[in-house]
Amino acid sequence: MKIAATYDNGNIFQHFGRTETFKIYTIEDNQIVSMKYLQAGGVSHEALAGLLAEQGVDTIICGGMGAGAQAALADAGLRIFSGASGDADDAVRALLDGALVSEGVNCDHAHEHAEGFGCGNHRDAEAADSDETSGCGGGCCGDDASSCGGCCSDEESGCGGGCCSGGCHEMQIIFEGPNAGKTVRTHYEGTFNDGTVFDSSYGRGEPLEFVCGTGMMIPGFDKAVVEMQVGDVVNIHLAPEEAYGPYDPNAVFTVPLDQLEGAAGLKAGDHAYLSNAMGQPFPVLVKAKDDKSITFDANHEMAGKELNFKIELVSVED
Repeated sequence: MKIAATYDNGNIFQHFGRTETFKIYTIEDNQIVSMKYLQAGGVSHEALAGLLAEQGVDTIICGGMGAGAQAALADAGLRIFSGASGDADDAVRALLDGALVSEGVNCDHAHEHAEGFGCGNHRDAEAADSDETSGCGGGCCGDDASSCGGCCSDEESGCGGGCCSGGCHEMQIIFEGPNAGKTVRTHYEGTFNDGTVFDSSYGRGEPLEFVCGTGMMIPGFDKAVVEMQVGDVVNIHLAPEEAYGPYDPNAVFTVPLDQLEGAAGLKAGDHAYLSNAMGQPFPVLVKAKDDKSITFDANHEMAGKELNFKIELVSVED
């Protein structure tokens, strides 16, 4: 099984038809065994559907999707999960856990989205296992629980809810170096300061592929690889600002239980999806719950953490 997620800086990109990058996950025994990136911007829905099918992709995760794109993907035999947002890796894990439900055609530029929060079809007490975290950038709702991007927010620019820097049809070089703009494959092992391994491509047996220097990875990882030569092995230590960002207390919020349908079945420690003011789902962790209210944390699970990476550059392609 292969899953392709619309991708922008770690998150689900919110306009399928304007997607420049897909993150492709290979799944075996319901586990992610490898990941790579595919540049595919500027082509028609039909050509994009064919390109993904040629990569062996059978499932799509995206934000907003119009009727034309859905028809083209369906004709190519691809399964579609629209309406996702937030961290791309979390969305894939939610799908594997059976907690991700497609909204179907949800992007018609009418901007008629429900207000407020709701667990909706995306609530699940076991929405996502968080035991595997790659060096890919991500995070959602950094300022408050309703700050995630919506669907088709700017029809002219085509940037959707998470607008691309420098225009939606150009790959922007963020970090300069010999490997900037080139497709690289790296093996890596990520550890916390106590030596605990939180993720490793070595364990999956497949290097991670991405376009270097363009913001596909967390900043410190990207900046290290952009200067490496094939065969180099480096060890780096990243402060939160170079990884998943500082922990934001404003992303922790409390909701009265009687205002949140489906929350009664949740408990502290559960992962779930809520809907923001634009009607788009985003992942949260249940921090606490009592008889009257429930408290959620929308920070990325790695926010505020210092991380260490061993990185081996396997190959570079122009």
